[in-house]
Amino acid sequence: MELTPEIIDKITRLKEKYDTMGQDINSYLDGLLLSNYLPYWEYIHLDTLLSLQNPKTDFPDESIFIMYHQITELYFKLALHEFDQIANNGKIIKPNGEDAGWKEKIEVNFFIERVNRINCYFEALTKSFAIMVDGMEKEQFLRFRMALLPASGFQSAQYRMIEICSTDFKNLIDKDFQTQYKNSAASIEEMFENIYWKKGATELATGKKTLTLKQFEKKYSKKLIALANEYNTKNLWVKYISLSETDKKNPKLIGALKQLDVNVNVNWPLVHYKSAVRYLHKNPEDVAATGGTNWQKYLPPRFQKRIFYPELWTKEEIDNWGKSWVDSVTASPQHI
Repeated sequence: MELTPEIIDKITRLKEKYDTMGQDINSYLDGLLLSNYLPYWEYIHLDTLLSLQNPKTDFPDESIFIMYHQITELYFKLALHEFDQIANNGKIIKPNGEDAGWKEKIEVNFFIERVNRINCYFEALTKSFAIMVDGMEKEQFLRFRMALLPASGFQSAQYRMIEICSTDFKNLIDKDFQTQYKNSAASIEEMFENIYWKKGATELATGKKTLTLKQFEKKYSKKLIALANEYNTKNLWVKYISLSETDKKNPKLIGALKQLDVNVNVNWPLVHYKSAVRYLHKNPEDVAATGGTNWQKYLPPRFQKRIFYPELWTKEEIDNWGKSWVDSVTASPQHI
């Protein structure tokens, strides 16, 4: 094979790259010659991935339940990957890997594209939820779920991370406590004590913390508090208000942020609520969720009125939060 000028140029640039790091290119070329070709199944660790479904019972539909929740967590990881890019956009890294500080502002088109990606992930999840809901027999679910106690989708730490990355932490405070923190200089640690989701994991009869919540706090509280402190200066709202006045009025960006608000705080909880009604609603009283969570009050968006970007919504829109018309507002042409 002829060594074309293009190949020689690439070898020269490779040598320069390794020289900069004090490495010998010949050793790396030897490694390339000795290494095997990379097949698809090894690249994505397919065998490992397909071995991660371990049902606790013999009911066939439990496998559907497990796989769909694993798919959900992978989508959440995709979303967090985009949040990280947005949070750290504008950071200047020197060729040697040294952190050289920040540019003044995030690039608005980059911002829009990444928020749109997150919206795509959540919309795919919301539309695909029927795979699990329609793909499981109610009788099987009501039986195998008893083997899962006290595990609950409530314990998805990645979903909590998405919320923390999306907004100022004060917007995640339980609605009954938001007023006292509105103009407060309270720390993340203080506000965390009144985070909204804790009320959703209390025993219906006694108001005490469920084992589900106790387990979750023990494993993740420190990590979530650390993330909230980190994102206090680079969550999506902070990145938005750092923009120029012109960029802040960009209709595509405003539409993307409002759609994210609806996707995470209305559409995703709503499909869970509809699922809970289908599987857990039973006269004369509802069946308790596996983790003992108060799903009747916790899931409906109109009760929580959790809103990431209240400044972008009108009073009427906030008053009607959780009603079906919200989707049509964000789907209008100026928000595409």
